[in-house]
Amino acid sequence: MRLRVSDVSKRFEGVTAVNSVSLDCSAGEIVGLIGPNGAGKTTLLNMISSLLDVDAGEITIDGRAVHNIGPRRTAIGGIARTFQNIRLFANLTVRQNIEVAFTTARRHRASALGSVTIERLMEQWGVAEFADRKASELSYGTQRRVEIARALALAPDFLLLDEPTAGMVEGESQDLVKAIMAIREWKGCGVIVIDHDLSFITSVCERIYVLDMGSLVASGPPSVLRDDPKVAEIYLGRKARRRLEEGTDEHRQSRQ
Repeated sequence: MRLRVSDVSKRFEGVTAVNSVSLDCSAGEIVGLIGPNGAGKTTLLNMISSLLDVDAGEITIDGRAVHNIGPRRTAIGGIARTFQNIRLFANLTVRQNIEVAFTTARRHRASALGSVTIERLMEQWGVAEFADRKASELSYGTQRRVEIARALALAPDFLLLDEPTAGMVEGESQDLVKAIMAIREWKGCGVIVIDHDLSFITSVCERIYVLDMGSLVASGPPSVLRDDPKVAEIYLGRKARRRLEEGTDEHRQSRQ
């Protein structure tokens, strides 16, 4: 199964936020999407999840068009996501937040859901002990984990993660690397992840797409960020390049 974004563009009152960008993600693959603020990353995810309509181009899953169909139909069709700003139901408990998505999956995606249960999701994402607490009472990092568990309760074929490490301390970010890798092993879904934590991105992703000013600057394995002078020097800067080199070395060692 493959999610393909083909030459998509989005404009806002004459400003081009995303300019003819293409990317793809296969089942079981973890793909990164990085760039400075305003590069168009979240706008691209919003189009993939149908929160925004595509002005040009198309988005398909195995040739089936999934753009401009609305977020509900997109979720039912196999694409789930989290948000840069957490969007949990603050006054609902952890269990109730996950149950909202689980009920939808049980009705529309039962075959994909399989033996998944709410309890299993809470255990996997380390939030079972907070099952009966309201989302508003939890730490920011714990809310992040609840949001990911809720997205997975939709039994998606593809999961979009927008800044999943935001608000997490270093130890939580490291745990998240293992948890995201476990997603594809458990359900085999593809993952597209946006994050500013470059060490995290290079540790978890097989391929990375780089956006700048709405356009695709580079793509490839994590080493592309270290080796591409335009990306490393002009776009990310010298300091970021050193961080990427360190992250890429860690990534290479972890794969050996």
